[in-house]
Amino acid sequence: MLRIISNSCKQTEKIGKNFAHKLFGTEIIALFGDLGVGKTTFTKGICLGLDIKTNVCSPTFSIINEYDGRHKVYHFDMYRVKNMDDLYSTGFFDYIGNGIIIIEWSENIEKILPQNSIKIFIEYGNCENQRIFNFEGVNMNENFSD
Repeated sequence: MLRIISNSCKQTEKIGKNFAHKLFGTEIIALFGDLGVGKTTFTKGICLGLDIKTNVCSPTFSIINEYDGRHKVYHFDMYRVKNMDDLYSTGFFDYIGNGIIIIEWSENIEKILPQNSIKIFIEYGNCENQRIFNFEGVNMNENFSD
C-alpha cells in the first residue's frame, strides 16, 4: 500500500493531478472516505492532470458527471446506492472499459467493484487540513506527492 499525506486542499489537488499522469484511460478508481475528506478535491486534481477544462463538481444529485479531456472521465457518486437495483439504474456497468471511472462513496458498492480497481482510502489527519491517502492497486514505487 502506498501512503501519502496532504496538508492542504491545494496539495490534495496536486496529488490527484500527478496521479492522473500515470493513468492509461480505462481505470476504475474507487474512493473511500468520510464526508468532507477531499474525494471531490482529489478528483478535481485528476481532471486537471487529464487536461479537463470544465468545472468539476460532486455528482451528488446527478449520480454521474462526464468530462472530456485527454481521456474520458465518468465521475460517479454512489452515496444513495443501497442495492443492486440502484446500481443498475446508474448505468455503471455500461461505462466500464469506456473511460476512467472515478467513484465517490465506493463503500456502498465495494463488494461488486472489479478486482482490478484502484482503491484509494482517504482519512482525516492530525490537523484540520491534513489528509492521509492510502493507495491500493498502484505501483508501490510511484510517488504522486512530488
